[in-house]
Amino acid sequence: MSESKKSPSSPPPHTGALLTSEAAPREGERPMGRMDTTTVRRSFWSRLALIGPAFVVGAWQFGPGNLASAVQAGSAYSYTLIWVIAVSTILMICFADMAVRLGIATPVSLITSIKEHLGRPTGYLAGIGVFLITLMFSVGNAVGSGLGLSMIFGGSPVLWTILCTVAVGFILLFKNVYAIIEKVLVAIVALMAVGFVSSAFVSRPDWVQSVEGLAPQIPAGSEILIVALVGTNFSINAAFYNAYGTKERRRTRAEYRDVTLVDTVPGIVAPGIMTALVIVVAAAVLGRTGGEAATITGLAAIFEPLAGPVGSFLFALGLSGAAFSSMIANATAGGTMLSDALGKGARSGSPVAKTVMAAILAFGVTITLLFQSSPVGLIIIAQSLTVLVAPVLGILLLIMSNRRSLMGDLRNKWWHNLLGTIGLIAILATSVRLITSLLS
Repeated sequence: MSESKKSPSSPPPHTGALLTSEAAPREGERPMGRMDTTTVRRSFWSRLALIGPAFVVGAWQFGPGNLASAVQAGSAYSYTLIWVIAVSTILMICFADMAVRLGIATPVSLITSIKEHLGRPTGYLAGIGVFLITLMFSVGNAVGSGLGLSMIFGGSPVLWTILCTVAVGFILLFKNVYAIIEKVLVAIVALMAVGFVSSAFVSRPDWVQSVEGLAPQIPAGSEILIVALVGTNFSINAAFYNAYGTKERRRTRAEYRDVTLVDTVPGIVAPGIMTALVIVVAAAVLGRTGGEAATITGLAAIFEPLAGPVGSFLFALGLSGAAFSSMIANATAGGTMLSDALGKGARSGSPVAKTVMAAILAFGVTITLLFQSSPVGLIIIAQSLTVLVAPVLGILLLIMSNRRSLMGDLRNKWWHNLLGTIGLIAILATSVRLITSLLS
């Protein structure tokens, strides 16, 4: 009797948010509660179909700022900072996994869910924080894209930067932009892997010393560079966006384990390995010549002293791929999450998201045009500043992935929280170190 008196126009809970995120659970999927433990036998090819979101995250993480930091680490400190990449990669996997589980468990988008559970101001803070990070990243992407293509085809790096920005803007105009971006970035990451692995062997490094570089040590004067390496390789903002890619692909609880094995772990490990290889190559080439890549000319010629034109071409190919892929992912993530924070849609195809994407691209190319004298130094500073926002995003991921009412059996285990706490301490420590360095 009481049910018949309910107003037919009364909306069910979360209706508006669900329409905004357009990520309602598939038929038969349980949105919350216990994990579906039904064994699903998948073929090799069906598992490969799960690849995507984490590789978008990896492509965003592995950009020119990452490369510039790694080049300076190898040229100035040889193999001694490889351990930073190894530790950062482990912590990055932990936070990317939290985001995957949040993307599966939350009935709405992550920032919308943060608003519901922690208050609207917190959601606004998350969206604006990510947007500011993407502005910083856009500078490195713009510089790197022009530099890489000028190394391959010749001509002005600035001209190539403008052309790359226009090309990325064209890609982002497509309606189903996320699906297109995902396919493009997976292919580019594969090409970059070939380029950087080949570069490592061409440069003939000391592999024994590179393994010894896994032992933690902090050479004198390397503190700010370590901050930059952590800021680019332990990219919590990229991990945060993994929840959106997971939601766009409508991953289910039954798919979680396979997603972890074929997407999350390889998608994060791949850029970590490539970054370590860049340090190895820089140590082998610039370390022997005693030079440092502090300018566009120095960075462009990284392989010339010992590896010759083949090595230079391979590195240029990897650099341009890293810049182009990171430019796409960076603009997409910033636009999507700021749009979500403003309540204007949590999908990359929303009008507000695309407007914000255009603003991010415009900012990157404008700063590149205004500061052409020391672009590599600009990349390092921009990447370092991102660690000032990252702790907030890490805390939010840790809090949300521990809410039993939201996560069910996908809630963090004790070891998730242990690694998460270590990660937050690392990010907070690097933030404090950066602030004191800037004030001194």
